[in-house]
Amino acid sequence: MALYAGIDVGSSATKAVILDEQLRVVGRGTCPSAADLAGAARRSFQQALDQADAQAADVPAVTATGYGRDNVVFATGTRTEIDCHGRGAWQQFQRAITVVDIGGQDCKVIRLDASGRRIDFAMNRKCAAGTGAFLEQMAQRLGVAVDRLGALASRSADPSVTISSYCTVFAQTEILARIRAGVRAEDLARAALESVASRVLEQLPPAGEVVATGGVVAHIPQMSDMLQRVLGVAVLLPQHPQHAGALGAALVAASQD
Repeated sequence: MALYAGIDVGSSATKAVILDEQLRVVGRGTCPSAADLAGAARRSFQQALDQADAQAADVPAVTATGYGRDNVVFATGTRTEIDCHGRGAWQQFQRAITVVDIGGQDCKVIRLDASGRRIDFAMNRKCAAGTGAFLEQMAQRLGVAVDRLGALASRSADPSVTISSYCTVFAQTEILARIRAGVRAEDLARAALESVASRVLEQLPPAGEVVATGGVVAHIPQMSDMLQRVLGVAVLLPQHPQHAGALGAALVAASQD
């Protein structure tokens, strides 16, 4: 039985998904990307192979995506993140949706019609605004792990607190000034999540239901609630939102067999 794999090499994490001939997920892998992207691709792929109880020889087609896709030396093809994240999200809902993918270094907004065809997209890759890197810096200033930022934000009692700057450097300065002024960490954490959601709205207003993917919503569940409040539309979470790109890449691999 042939298997198909997708490898998504992101700036923070590298993800792998393996599908069987019925396009069912039989294996997943995740590891930090760090400075060795080729090694991260191999390790995440091996994790997925182990979960699928398979060998690399059982996977004739491997599609790589993500900013480090050219480092996947064993890939049989590559595809853009826009295509793969759109496919991976649409596969799980199969109706007209707007995909919002918040990754470590970029944020993608992709509009798809009912058949999964892309009608529009926007991508922020010029700065850290609206990305996981922004939230990591904010969490560091507040003295918490980034995956605890959402829990901290959920205890906010003052929704009037905002972060006016999208720039990470300026926002850090703003956070420090607010801390000196006695603003609570909980309120600043909520303001950081709201800033990211507002950046999404600025990029491309969603049409219809939103499907949120990426590492940020996977590790900060409260981010989807903030997106729903700021965007004013229903926000859906797929299973394993961090693996949406790798799933889409695996679907590409299967379609090209």
